[in-house]
Amino acid sequence: MARMMVGSVASLWRYPVKSMLGEQQKALEITPKGVLGDRAYALWDVESERIASAKNPKKWAKLLDFQATFVAPVDARQPLPSVKVSLPDGITITSEAPDVNTVLSTVLERQVKLLSAAPEAPSLDQYWPDVEGTLHRDTTTQLMMPSGTFFDSCPIHAITTSTLARLKQLYPDGAFEPCRFRPNLLIEPISQKAQFVEDAWVGGVLAIGETVRLQVDTACPRCVVTTLAQSGLPEDLNILKTTAKHNQVIAGIRLSVLRSGMVCQGDTVWLEQAA
Repeated sequence: MARMMVGSVASLWRYPVKSMLGEQQKALEITPKGVLGDRAYALWDVESERIASAKNPKKWAKLLDFQATFVAPVDARQPLPSVKVSLPDGITITSEAPDVNTVLSTVLERQVKLLSAAPEAPSLDQYWPDVEGTLHRDTTTQLMMPSGTFFDSCPIHAITTSTLARLKQLYPDGAFEPCRFRPNLLIEPISQKAQFVEDAWVGGVLAIGETVRLQVDTACPRCVVTTLAQSGLPEDLNILKTTAKHNQVIAGIRLSVLRSGMVCQGDTVWLEQAA
């Protein structure tokens, strides 16, 4: 087994409610199921009986104007705390409020329920914009999610600062901020000159901190969410077009958990691969 240092953890994120803005953390607890507290809640669209996701922006782009944070620190030894949602008008409401579903439904103009447990066979609608190189174009498909979770496909997502910097070089007018890509781990590689360096990590294992080991399962194809207005950034379809044109829509990697533990900002990241 070959082992080499590939970078360090630049920043860490979790997203308490699916498709809402998340919260940056100095440390994250990694459990066998992923980042503790990540996508712990989601909205259920009563009409379609699917999970609300900004992947279908015609219905749910507004979710990226909502900020979700936990009301207390999360601890794997304790039940997850309730979540506080800050609405675009500045009003806040917690998941424990008796009228939380009514308030959220009113703002979103659709009947929704805030869920803290995923159904057995969750799914969502995904809109594919008309971008050359994507799997579909100008159509909406149904995405089946992993059973009992609010994840689209994988429990952990990472991207490198060099990938974001390279995309910025290719499209200088674009705002390639990490929030557009919604990673759990933003990794700063040893060399900022390497293009899409994490693509070569697929099939290997990332060793982070004292105990955490993450299997690099696949490269991460991007979707319409990267193009949407969020966190003060404008809507920009060229974000996705640039990724499609120059790296086959890929930016980042999908990971699963081999060994749990704590990951902290500044931790060294090692890549382990079969020799």
